Amino acid sequence: MPRKYIARDPRTGKIIGRKARPKRRKDGLAALSPEPGPWQSLPLEDIVPLATGIVAKVEVPTMTTNWTLGRIDGIKALHKVLEHEAEDAYDALVDALEDDYPDVRIAGLKSLPSFALRRQGILFQCLSDRLIDDDEAVREEARNSLRRLAPMFPSGCEGILRKELRDSREEHRGNAFEALHLASKEWPEVGCLHLDELIREEEVDLRIRGSKILRAIAAKGGAEAWDLIGWSMQDKEVEVRRNASKTLTILADVEPRIAAILVESSIEERDRVIRGSVIRALKKLNMQSPKVARMIIRGAQDDDVSMRSACIGQMTVIMSGQELREAAGELLRKESDPELKKRLAALARDPDFDGTEEEKNRALAPLEEVASDSEDIPAPQPARLREDDKRQSGRPPSEDSE
Repeated sequence: MPRKYIARDPRTGKIIGRKARPKRRKDGLAALSPEPGPWQSLPLEDIVPLATGIVAKVEVPTMTTNWTLGRIDGIKALHKVLEHEAEDAYDALVDALEDDYPDVRIAGLKSLPSFALRRQGILFQCLSDRLIDDDEAVREEARNSLRRLAPMFPSGCEGILRKELRDSREEHRGNAFEALHLASKEWPEVGCLHLDELIREEEVDLRIRGSKILRAIAAKGGAEAWDLIGWSMQDKEVEVRRNASKTLTILADVEPRIAAILVESSIEERDRVIRGSVIRALKKLNMQSPKVARMIIRGAQDDDVSMRSACIGQMTVIMSGQELREAAGELLRKESDPELKKRLAALARDPDFDGTEEEKNRALAPLEEVASDSEDIPAPQPARLREDDKRQSGRPPSEDSE
């Protein structure tokens, strides 16, 4: 039986006429597993005995040589065990996290995120303990584990994050805010939960760092996120207000009504960075809305040149004709900036009165063509015929005709 014909590109040999398959995203286990290494070659039946120390070493043959794997490799591979050994593997991991040797504790922390997909138990408590470990290398690995776990287990990490966010050590606080940012992208309600507490803190650094996460929850955080943005835009610290104002363009796309309210409340903000965010959001709003139109007219009279320039540029969108000319003329009388005065003068100019002759004639209707009747107009006669007529009438012919 002949095989089915498959069309292929003659240059590459690849099948043509079919869309390429999208690349598969890494699943949760692959993203949380320890970095690749010899531990991946361990037979499943040897993992628990090696991790618990019952077996000291395991020989794993490879293409070129044999690997000798020890307890560290067994601990990293604990998440691979079969289900009937899951409880024994869990006990081995807890023991590793509480071990006296830092290298063993570090190996346990590397395995903790992937194993948490199968069993949690007291693993999060162990993680919390390792974050205050005496060994800096252990604490560093614990911070890495927290970043990986927070987006997957927001409830399990809630208490840990709350404590780490307020830690006085810069590396711990910075790592916690990074973990919160990652978790907020996956779970906006988690970001709202923590930010609702952070924006009330007296410490300015906490409010500033927290306000940077508002962008992660602006689109999908709902009414709670809008409240957090509104409160942050009224904060006494300018950096908090700046970070909050950066969400206005996002809201203008997903929630234009909320964005219009926040823009209106911030249109008189004196900070240049915030005003820039307000202007960008204003340009994205629906210009047919009466509220937005009033804001544009109001902004065209602002003290700040950049605000006036942006709003004057939008005037042709919200009005036209005589209304536009009158508004531009009124603004022209108060404007002091030379460039804006030129723009307003152009908008206030009425071509029907102030324009050139050509511009004035554009508004006039064209004349209709009058059809000529050839029968009513006598055709021109040759000169010889005209001379003959003169002779018949008794008049002497002209000298030119001779």
